[in-house]
Amino acid sequence: MVVVMVGWDGGCGRRVVHSIRPNLNPVAPSLNQCDTPQKTRDTQRRSLSINYNLQIPAPSSSSANSCCLKLLTPLAPLLFVLMGPTWVLVLSLILLCPSLSHSVDIHPQDKTSLLSFKSLVQDPNQSLSKWIASNSNCTTWTGITCDNITGKVVSINLTSMNLSGQIHPSFCHLSSLTNIALSHNNFTCSLPVCFGQLLSLRTIDLSHNRFHGGIPDSFMRLSHLTELVFTGNTALGGSIPSWIGNFSANLERLGLGFGSFTGVIPDSLLYLKSLKYLDLESNLLTGNLVDFHQPLVFLNLASNRFSGTLPCFAASAQSLNVLNLANNSIVGGLPACIGSFQALTHLNLSGNHLKYRISPRLVFSEKLLVLDFSNNDLSGPIPSKIAETTEKLGLVLLDLSHNQFSGEIPLKITELKSLQALFLSHNLLSGEIPARIGNLTYLQVIDLSHNSLSGTIPLNIVGCFQLLALILNNNNLSGVIKPEFDALDSLKILDISSNRFSGVIPLTLAGCRSLEIVDFSSNDLSGSLNDAMTKWTNLRYLSLAQNKFSGTLPSWLFTFEAIEMLDLSHNKFSGFIPDINFKGSLLFNTRDVTVAASEVRLRVSVVVSDSNQSSFTYDLSSLVGIDLSSNLLHGEIPKGLFGLAGLEYLNLSCNSLDGQLPGLQKMQGLRALDLSHNSLSGHIPGNISSLQDLTLLNLSYNCFSGYVPQKQGYGRFPGAFAGNPDLCLEFAGGRCDRKVPSEQGSSFGEDGMDGPISVGIFFISAFISFDFGVIFLFCSARARNYILQTKG
Repeated sequence: MVVVMVGWDGGCGRRVVHSIRPNLNPVAPSLNQCDTPQKTRDTQRRSLSINYNLQIPAPSSSSANSCCLKLLTPLAPLLFVLMGPTWVLVLSLILLCPSLSHSVDIHPQDKTSLLSFKSLVQDPNQSLSKWIASNSNCTTWTGITCDNITGKVVSINLTSMNLSGQIHPSFCHLSSLTNIALSHNNFTCSLPVCFGQLLSLRTIDLSHNRFHGGIPDSFMRLSHLTELVFTGNTALGGSIPSWIGNFSANLERLGLGFGSFTGVIPDSLLYLKSLKYLDLESNLLTGNLVDFHQPLVFLNLASNRFSGTLPCFAASAQSLNVLNLANNSIVGGLPACIGSFQALTHLNLSGNHLKYRISPRLVFSEKLLVLDFSNNDLSGPIPSKIAETTEKLGLVLLDLSHNQFSGEIPLKITELKSLQALFLSHNLLSGEIPARIGNLTYLQVIDLSHNSLSGTIPLNIVGCFQLLALILNNNNLSGVIKPEFDALDSLKILDISSNRFSGVIPLTLAGCRSLEIVDFSSNDLSGSLNDAMTKWTNLRYLSLAQNKFSGTLPSWLFTFEAIEMLDLSHNKFSGFIPDINFKGSLLFNTRDVTVAASEVRLRVSVVVSDSNQSSFTYDLSSLVGIDLSSNLLHGEIPKGLFGLAGLEYLNLSCNSLDGQLPGLQKMQGLRALDLSHNSLSGHIPGNISSLQDLTLLNLSYNCFSGYVPQKQGYGRFPGAFAGNPDLCLEFAGGRCDRKVPSEQGSSFGEDGMDGPISVGIFFISAFISFDFGVIFLFCSARARNYILQTKG
């Protein structure tokens, strides 16, 4: 880019070119309003652009034009060489325009209209505080641009100002308006019919508000409109008007996503030659998916009710960048013609009913960044070559999860050098993890869960040194956890559960200091808990359930500050539960009533930008709990454990614990408590009924005794006291019955599973330009069933 800074001081004879220098950052020309229609912000611009720093006195007569011409004439040859004829023309228009000034008085009539508009608007952030009758300087009116000659308002941009209320009818008296942007506010009214009077309008952006009703027919009068965006108004709907593709031959962008529109896509839209960007995502649109007959750049029809087979979109073969048809009812196979898109960067066909094999002739260009075929019924082998790749270009995210692909993972995948996220879970894949997977040095997320993969985790995987999530659960993998895996020091999520790994947790894993989610459950791991885990200072979820771990529970076990779920059930731990103050976890000690019962939700996002870069984040919302069930623990339960106000789930069943049960009044967040199959004795605390959130209670098969009054509210937990022969429950009429019912209707065993239940849910989602999601459902330690769901 060439930056030309021109200035003069009062007269035509003193001009100077301050600097002519290259600038690598593309910046749009900073043009003042000169009655020249502003191009839409998505119009493709040449890489050459100009920054102007013009100090021009406000013209008082026609001499300004003469002065501008005298200035431009000697510079024209130089500017033509440096910038080309197009930008010389732009500069000429600016210099010839006599209306440039540093300030202008707003037109009195427009001021009155804006003040009326303000009177119906709630403005908690005081964004419109400068909108007052005594202020006539247009440049100080927030979001307002005026014509420098007439003072008429030509543009309003009040985006993201937390405004609410309704739009005053006087707004439509702003007869010179060309651009309206009120997006990301809370306006609650129908679309103003009088907008149809603003015949100069070029762009309207009312997205992400609470407008309701339909699109008024008066809008068809806006024949100069290039951009119409109503995305994110969920109550805005009805049929899409039949005239939507006819009223303006200049319309380039139409956004009606996340609304309540019904019916079919009007035929007029299919043939609107000017249309480049169409977003109809998340509506109630129906009908067969049809082809478009203009060269689109962006097409998003996701999350509707479209059916039929997949068109080739031949008219857009050279222009289409983004195609999102996720979450519809598209059937049939993948036509080879969709591999002909030369400019495509994002393709999402997830959540449909696509079937059959992928043709080996279907190979996408190296420009494709994101490919998502997840949640379909595609079968056969994964093609050995699904996309071209170069050293600098190629797939960044590949999601083929939730299909019926079989065979081995093709070695060609390890040649996708740009790959940052790989989702192949919930298929029928077999064989080993490719040994050369470590060649993918940009990988951040690997999810191969729920397949039939065998062998070991290849040592070469440490080459993926940027890895943040490694998810391999529910396969037939075996071997040991290699000490060298400590090289994955950026790893946040490590899930190798439900495999056949053996051996011990190596001490070197202390090097994985970033670990936050660790699931080693349902393997053949053994040994004691070593101090390496103390280095996982950010740990939020730890499950070692259903292994062969032994030894005593270390004193540091409950000291992780961020821990939300700790599951060591179904092992061979012995000795006492450490008698510590249990003040390590902030969540254990802080009640959070917003967390849903019996679930752990982990949302992992991978966002892929147009610059081929991805960002990884996740949000964990979990049931806060401890599960030490089915071990060899004995002794009394530490009293401090019953003082954790934030604990929602506690399972100590199937051990040899004894002593008395202390009061539970401090555990106001408790939702599930299982102390069954121990040797606990004494009276049942009388304050359990005060725990309003408690829905699951099992104290069966202990040695409790005494009298339990009916008023304590234990009637809502039938079977919770079975197997306590010395316990007397009060029934109707004051009768005391020592024959406690044996059914366990409110216990953790009510689902018919052997032993107690360890409850939890993982929810993982990968966003690219459209969203991806991965859900893990932990049901029980013995019947763990992961469900992966991807949302496009």
